[in-house]
Amino acid sequence: MRILGIDYGEKRIGVAISDPLEIIAQGLPTINRTVISADLESLRKIIADREVDEIVIGLPKNMNNTLGQKATEALEFVEALKSKVSLPVHMLDERLSTVMGNKALMEGGLSRKKRKTKVDMVAAQLILQKYLDSRKSRIEFDYTDY
Repeated sequence: MRILGIDYGEKRIGVAISDPLEIIAQGLPTINRTVISADLESLRKIIADREVDEIVIGLPKNMNNTLGQKATEALEFVEALKSKVSLPVHMLDERLSTVMGNKALMEGGLSRKKRKTKVDMVAAQLILQKYLDSRKSRIEFDYTDY
């Protein structure tokens, strides 16, 4: 099973995918936004090519836990995506994911220009990894003492 992580932004859509065991999030090329139909078609192609079973999208809440303009736009995007794909779509609080992505890239020594092209992908990886980790922490192991 593969899960797709999405960081929906104003100019770009960051994309990441899980490995088949749902342990690691790996970045995919960022989608430069144009019109919603083309953006959705780009995602639909990734979903088909990568055999995605589930999608998680970052919900950019305000720091006081309210939903602002960016969150409203993300929710509208989710509804549009749901009309194009018949997969489970989850929203995950993504506060500061882009900030953390920028910080990680800065620590990696990338220039501002290179960070700009990679930050959305890294943010999508962080969103997806957070989702994968939260799923693993809820698993109850069935074991027997020997």
